[in-house]
Amino acid sequence: MPEAPDLYVVRNFLEPRLVGRTISSAVERKPLVLRNMTGEKFDADISGRTITGLARKGKLLLISFGDERSLVISPMLTGGLRYCSPEDRMQATTILVFNLDDGAQLRYFDQKRMGQAYYLPNDQLDQIVRLENQGADVLDSPMDLDEFTAALKPFRGEIKGILTRGQAIAGIGNAYADEILFEAGLFPFKKKSKLSPAELKELHRAVYEVPKAAISVLEREVGENIHKKVRGFLKVHGKGGEPCPRCGTTISAIKANRRETNFCRSCQPGTMFD
Repeated sequence: MPEAPDLYVVRNFLEPRLVGRTISSAVERKPLVLRNMTGEKFDADISGRTITGLARKGKLLLISFGDERSLVISPMLTGGLRYCSPEDRMQATTILVFNLDDGAQLRYFDQKRMGQAYYLPNDQLDQIVRLENQGADVLDSPMDLDEFTAALKPFRGEIKGILTRGQAIAGIGNAYADEILFEAGLFPFKKKSKLSPAELKELHRAVYEVPKAAISVLEREVGENIHKKVRGFLKVHGKGGEPCPRCGTTISAIKANRRETNFCRSCQPGTMFD
C-alpha cells in the first residue's frame, strides 16, 4: 500500500512532468476501479483537459483539471502509478491509461483491483469519505503532544488500528504503523486506553520521525521508478522470522484482517489480553 512517504515521492516526481500537460486520450482497460461521477462518458470528458495541479492528502493522490474536474486515486493495498513511454510493455494489471500531449503515458495499475479512482466534478469532492474523513497529515507540521493526545482521544481499540484508520492522523498504513510502533517500543495490539503518558510521548515522537526519515531513502531508491514498492530498508515490517535489528529476537508475524503485523516481542512486550 502506498503510504504518505511513498505518495510524497510519487507526487514530487510527477508534478513537474504532469502539470501543464493535456490529456490527449484515456482508456479504461478494466471495470470496477473507476468511479465516474460526472454523468459523462469518461474518455470523451477527460480528453482535452489540462492538468493544473497535483496534491497528496494522506494516502490519496489528487489530480486537478482546472475548476471543473478532479481525479482522486486511492491505491489501497495493490495499486500504483507508472510514468512511461507508450512503447513500454503494458502490464496485465493496468487499469487506466492516460496519453499525454508530450507523448508520455501515465498508467494506474492495481493487481487485485482493491483501490479506487474517482473522476468527478470538484463540487462533489466532499462525497469521497476517505478524503473528507481524515485527520491531520503525518507529513504536515507536527501537532504538539497535547494536540496529538486530543486527536487520539475519540478512538477506541488497538493502537495500530487507530493509526492506520487515518481519522486521528492521516497517511499511515500497515507498513509504517509497524515501523512507528517498533520505534516507540509499543505492542501493536495494545489498547489505546492502556497507553501511559510516557508511551503516548514516545508514540508522538515516532509518528513524526519515522515517515519523515523514510522520504530521503525512498527518493534515492525509487528514482524515476515510481511504480516500485520499496520496503527493504524497513526494520520490522515484512521481516517476520528475521532477527530484530535492535535485540536479535526473532521478529513475529501475525496475520489478521488481510494484513500482516510484524513486531519484536522483546522490544515491544505485551499480550493480546491487556
